[in-house]
Amino acid sequence: MKISLAQTQPVAGNLEANIEIHLDFVRQAIEQDADLVIFSELSLTGYEPELANDLAINLNDSRLDPFQDLCDSHNTIICVGAPTKADNGICISLIIFQPNKERSHYAKQHLHEDEDPYFVPGPPTDGIIHAEKRIALAICYELTIPEHSQTANDNGAEVYIASVAKTVNGVARNNPRLSEIAMRFSIPVLMCNCVGEFDGNIGGGQSGSWDVTGNAREALDADSPGILTLEI
Repeated sequence: MKISLAQTQPVAGNLEANIEIHLDFVRQAIEQDADLVIFSELSLTGYEPELANDLAINLNDSRLDPFQDLCDSHNTIICVGAPTKADNGICISLIIFQPNKERSHYAKQHLHEDEDPYFVPGPPTDGIIHAEKRIALAICYELTIPEHSQTANDNGAEVYIASVAKTVNGVARNNPRLSEIAMRFSIPVLMCNCVGEFDGNIGGGQSGSWDVTGNAREALDADSPGILTLEI
């Protein structure tokens, strides 16, 4: 199975511009025969908590239809980050497009305390995409919660992918944890980050992966948008 990590530089608060950037990355991933392409946390709007209430979208937003069209025509799963509307507030979500299936999403269940004023936790779900391999999704802070990766393992995860928005220092702090997850459960672990400004910080990039022994594999750099396609 081929998985593409799309490391973008989101335009803060500009959904339309980011959709076009994302579609270009998806087309690149398709050219590389990717079975799945994933983006960073809140990639369609940038990680901008104070703007989330105004930027939040519904799952069936017609502006997202081009993703479903590419997904259906090329048999490629696509996961994009966005704030989504819920009955009780706004969730940090990965919107999931699967070939010829109804659009779905995974909403972040474990929020960092800094996110509490802006977001609500997602409902309890297994967060597993059933594809050629069973892929567990994590969104940023969740990777630090032992319960999250343990639940993924209990649900039969064969790959663990964290979609994050982290600075260079944040990447350095969390890479050992990603390595630990890979080694503990003997599964490949992937991380997709952003670059550029977000919420007064600078994205640290370095999207990459760890093998089943916890050793780091290929990664992108800390400064530039790019795409990394890995054979899993």
